[in-house]
Amino acid sequence: MVVKLQRPILVGGLGLSFSLWMLDSWHDSIVQVGEFGLLSALAVGGGLWLFQQNRPKDSLKQLDDMLVDRATVESAIAKTETVINQLAQESENHPALQTLREQITQLLLELDRQEIKVAVTGGKSVGKSTLIQALKQIETQNLVSLEETTPLFRETGNNSDAAVLAEVAKSDFVLFLTNGDLTDSEFQTLQQLKAANQPTILVFNKQDQYLADESASILLSLKQRMQGNVVATAASPIAIKVRKHEADGAVQEWMEQPTADIQQLTQHLGEVFAQQRQRLVWVTTMRKAGLLKAEAKNWLNGTRRDRATPIIEQYQWIAAAAAFANPVPALDILATAAINAQMVMDLGKIYQQKFSLEQAQTLAGTMGSLMLKLGLVELSTKAISTVLKSNAVTFVAGGVVQGVSAAYLTRVAGLSLVEYFQQQEIAIDSGTGLNLENLRQTLQKVFQQNQQIGFLQGFVKQGVKRLLPEVQQVEVVGVEKFMG
Repeated sequence: MVVKLQRPILVGGLGLSFSLWMLDSWHDSIVQVGEFGLLSALAVGGGLWLFQQNRPKDSLKQLDDMLVDRATVESAIAKTETVINQLAQESENHPALQTLREQITQLLLELDRQEIKVAVTGGKSVGKSTLIQALKQIETQNLVSLEETTPLFRETGNNSDAAVLAEVAKSDFVLFLTNGDLTDSEFQTLQQLKAANQPTILVFNKQDQYLADESASILLSLKQRMQGNVVATAASPIAIKVRKHEADGAVQEWMEQPTADIQQLTQHLGEVFAQQRQRLVWVTTMRKAGLLKAEAKNWLNGTRRDRATPIIEQYQWIAAAAAFANPVPALDILATAAINAQMVMDLGKIYQQKFSLEQAQTLAGTMGSLMLKLGLVELSTKAISTVLKSNAVTFVAGGVVQGVSAAYLTRVAGLSLVEYFQQQEIAIDSGTGLNLENLRQTLQKVFQQNQQIGFLQGFVKQGVKRLLPEVQQVEVVGVEKFMG
């Protein structure tokens, strides 16, 4: 659906002059709107008009804060293409490659797009369709495409909202409609749009369904919460009863359908599109490039994880065998077996992170120190001991706790490295730029993810099979007797 928005010319003081003229000319007639007379309606309307016209240019300021030009966008597209090319190099037959390449080509064409795409969104029954129809009827100078989204905040849950916001992210501008003061869900969604650098106007629609003082109070509240950038409209005003008193005492009454009250909105949009059309397109293209890069990086990370997993498993069982053959105190397991500099180098090669042997040894030692400080070594050893206590035969076997603990800690270390590397850009020397805080957070996250009792039971069982294959039959009998 395509409409064009005119650029209205408003003369200062027009609203006040019109009000005075109406008071002077209508001395023989009284128009009643609901419970309000002409005087109160004009006074409130004139005050609101002046208040609204003196508002700051919030949408323009929002765009000015986004430091985006054509060169910046072209650079972002080039970085996205680098990730796609890396995926092609590491998995030349990857099923997502064709689609990714088609999208990167489209992004380059987007840079010179002239049409502005506006998403009209909000919850149920806020007047999205009606507003679009009202905007369609306006004579045009600026070409704009208006697209209504599926209603937000449906009972089907947050997943549907995420899908709607994903579509909204493809637009240049957002009209977010509400028909009252903001709910918490609406406010949180608006904050998400702001965080995503999505230029947005909050439209307070159906303002005519409130008493004048209520409408003014809601509008003021919205402006305070959103720091301006709010427009009040009535896309389909309620029909009003008009009553005319004749000189002979006769009274005539009829219902009139007011025209849509969207002038302030069209003026605001006209100003934004006239002054910031190109930047709107660039900001959207930049956002799309970022989303496409994230998608390509996810595919690339998935391919690399498939290659990294066997390496981690190889080193975890090497560590288990070493600790089982030479049992050491629990807190020394990490230093002797769980962290291996060679594993750091092997995983680094997969993720295009270049490490010398010295750098790999330093990283391994750093991870070991972090795991000790976080208490992960002691916690994992206790957890594995608890699982093993359910099997008396296995538990008393020398070195089993140390061996399984070494394997487990090696696994956590390897998976943490994978998570950490996935956060890095492609082909950089991370050996000189280790972010200890990120690494610490990653270790904690991975450890928590691998602490579920079901996973630990399976991992211990697998470790015992490797370390004590000759006692498996005896172990089964022992477990049955122990469990009674």
